[in-house]
Order: sequence, then structure tokens, then C-alpha cells
Amino acid sequence: MNKSRTKAKLRNNKPDCHCQSGLLFEQCCQRFLEPPLSHFAKTAEQLMRSRYCAYVLSDEAYLLSTWHPKSRPEKLHLEHSNSHWIGLKIKSTTLGQENDSSGTVHFIARYKENGKAHKLEENSQFEKIDGRWFYVTGTFSK
Repeated sequence: MNKSRTKAKLRNNKPDCHCQSGLLFEQCCQRFLEPPLSHFAKTAEQLMRSRYCAYVLSDEAYLLSTWHPKSRPEKLHLEHSNSHWIGLKIKSTTLGQENDSSGTVHFIARYKENGKAHKLEENSQFEKIDGRWFYVTGTFSK
């Protein structure tokens, strides 16, 4: 299913947000992912959740726009990905609140690739620049 059809389906069926916040997509991450991109995450965790949704929706533009300039890749090549994201669990957040300038989010993301289940556990580093949160880098847990 292409990205625009997926987003339309999400709006019409009003499912829970992919980030598993317990809110509807339209009440949670949709405002960050859809134009006009005038809403920015207020916390590192909120950015983490919206970035997870961007992976679910293969929204490479959003992922790159929320990646810190000093560590941002040129391209992610999501169009070649066979990953199907199936769950997100936030384990902990350190700092990363509205009044902080940095923070970390420890999470587990589950996905399937070619029918096989995988999990990605990461401690992600975030930094706020001019009032806007950016993903900097992550350390994988094993």
C-alpha cells in the first residue's frame, strides 16, 4: 500500500497510533507527520514516537528532517525495506522534557522482515536546537 493511501486509511478508520501511546493517530503523531509541518515534538519521547510512526509509514522525509544535522545520513532507502513494524515499547526516558536541551529514550521496536520477527532495542540520544528536538544517535542493546 502506498504511503498516501496508508495515511488516508489511518485518518478514515481512526485506529490507535502506531506508537502505541493509547491515543488515536490523529490525536497523537499525525500532527507531526502531515503537512503543514508546523507542529514539533515538545519532548524527546514524543519525537521518538513520531519517528517510529514515520518508519511504519516509510516517511523518509520526516525521518531525515528530524535527524540532527551532524549525524543525518543523506538517504535511508526505505523504499527497498522489507520491514513491517509491529510494535513499540518505551522502556525509559531520561531528561528530554520541554525545558531540557538533551535527553535519551530507551525503547524496543518490534518488526518482521521477510516473515521473521526481530526486535531492535536502543538508547536514543536527542538534542534540542532552537526549541526543536532532533534524533542524534543511538546505542543498540543486545
